[in-house]
Amino acid sequence: MSSLIGTVKLRETATNAGVVAEVYDGVDQSHLANWQTKWKPIIEATRLRLEQQGAKSALPQSSHWEWDKKAAHFQNLLAYRMFVVVCQGDTQGLMAVATDPRHRTRVADDKGRTGLGLAYVDYLESAPWNRPEHVAQPRFRGVGSILIATAVQLSLDESFKGRVGLHSLPQSEDFYRTNIGMADLGPDNTYANFPLRYFEMTEIAARAFIQGGKNEIESQ
Repeated sequence: MSSLIGTVKLRETATNAGVVAEVYDGVDQSHLANWQTKWKPIIEATRLRLEQQGAKSALPQSSHWEWDKKAAHFQNLLAYRMFVVVCQGDTQGLMAVATDPRHRTRVADDKGRTGLGLAYVDYLESAPWNRPEHVAQPRFRGVGSILIATAVQLSLDESFKGRVGLHSLPQSEDFYRTNIGMADLGPDNTYANFPLRYFEMTEIAARAFIQGGKNEIESQ
């Protein structure tokens, strides 16, 4: 079940023009079919090209994610929400966010408190045609920022005051640190089998991010 929650503007790379896109709460079969038929062939072509060039390590680290399996798994979990950005009929980005009590703040707030609730971004990915690792000229800019803004809004709705946390793939660290302005807490040795760096957005950072205006979602 998927419902439209608002519209945004992505930036078309070729023209620098703003293009209206929709943000959906929930993933439906049309979004997953688009991922299957359009994302995966590009990802596979990139994989083959990089293997031939002896540069397999340059493959985007999210390339193995199977969004159909993730959607099937998360739809049965009450503490998970999935969001989609759609533009010009194509799935431009996908995200899964957890709001359960396992995830708590590590950065102290202005009152010195830690252990507060937050929205935890478990997975976030932009379509391959939006990424320079796959194409010479990306189609749209801003998908990742829009999805983070959506996570911030979910955090506000859940009374977490905009607080967001996530573990970043190494290739995405600079995006979260520089573009989004999240606090980098360093490698987390408790994370699964690989110490991904943990990033967190405080209430103050969330307000600054949203007030920037570039990522605002116009509610329906």
